Amino acid sequence: MDNILQNISHALFAQSPLEIVAVLSAILYLILVVKENIWCWFFAFISTAIFIYLFYNVSLLSESILNIYYLFMAVYGWRQWHKKNNQKPSKIQNWPLNRHIKIIGVSIILTPIIGYLMAKLGSSFPYLDAFVSILAVIATVMVAYKVFENWYYWLLVDTLSIYLFWQKHMYLTALLYVVYIALILLGIKAWKKTMTKHY
Repeated sequence: MDNILQNISHALFAQSPLEIVAVLSAILYLILVVKENIWCWFFAFISTAIFIYLFYNVSLLSESILNIYYLFMAVYGWRQWHKKNNQKPSKIQNWPLNRHIKIIGVSIILTPIIGYLMAKLGSSFPYLDAFVSILAVIATVMVAYKVFENWYYWLLVDTLSIYLFWQKHMYLTALLYVVYIALILLGIKAWKKTMTKHY
């Protein structure tokens, strides 16, 4: 047991400085999302820009492409949350169950198609990586529009991501997603509280 902990500790300290900056920025992003603070999108931009490079280097191609998307969504999310002409910021909303059923159905259909293409390009874990990336794309849109159910999508995405990153020896990033899960639970609680006040 001591050997395992020692190996994990050594691996964590061996992580690149770039990964450390990306992880810290990503944590700040999610903390600020929980607080509905617009500066979350600034830290999202920083972390995703770095992760594009990091994921490409370990052949998680779907994750790398996903982070290019995140980069654009960081800009879009900022604009979406920004108050203009003294308008009130958008309220948290719920999407109906039938919309979520359609989203999951389309995700399941797209996964083998995208996974096959990523496998041809030499991606690691192409099908799991594709499924996680598809759900993450949808969840990011949901965050931009303040859809409450985004937290449940992220719970699944982040749980699967821990396995992916651990397998690629990105231990610090895997631990980031463990922290994410804790923050997701806080986010669910905080957004529920906000919704109770508004409705």
